[in-house]
Amino acid sequence: MSALAAHASGSVLGFDFGLKRIGVAVGNTILRQAQALCIIDAAQNDAKFTQIAALIKEWSPVLCVVGLPMHPDGAAHEMTARCQRFAHQLEGRFGVATTLVDERYSSAVLHAQRGERIDDQSAALILQQYFDQTS
Repeated sequence: MSALAAHASGSVLGFDFGLKRIGVAVGNTILRQAQALCIIDAAQNDAKFTQIAALIKEWSPVLCVVGLPMHPDGAAHEMTARCQRFAHQLEGRFGVATTLVDERYSSAVLHAQRGERIDDQSAALILQQYFDQTS
């Protein structure tokens, strides 16, 4: 997967991938500020990718950023591989450059109340982390 070329400018979509839901955030390469966009909540992969396709069409991103979960010591676990596969699918299906961002500590920042859905806010943290690391 490729990182954003230094000269590319435009929208960037951030994803917090989960088996049940996918949080989505949006930002751009000029302001470099992420904001929560939506939560994709579909049971089937086809339905998830249909919603993602609509977002790709609407925002025409120059880059997609996917959070990469790992154990605190940096070791991979089951969701690490699933997120990597999701990132590869984004790049392959939509032809948009995709990069992974270590999300080990992003969820610790958000404190959800029981039953509260914060996947889009998590995606915004992941995307903001990307912007902050690449500035």
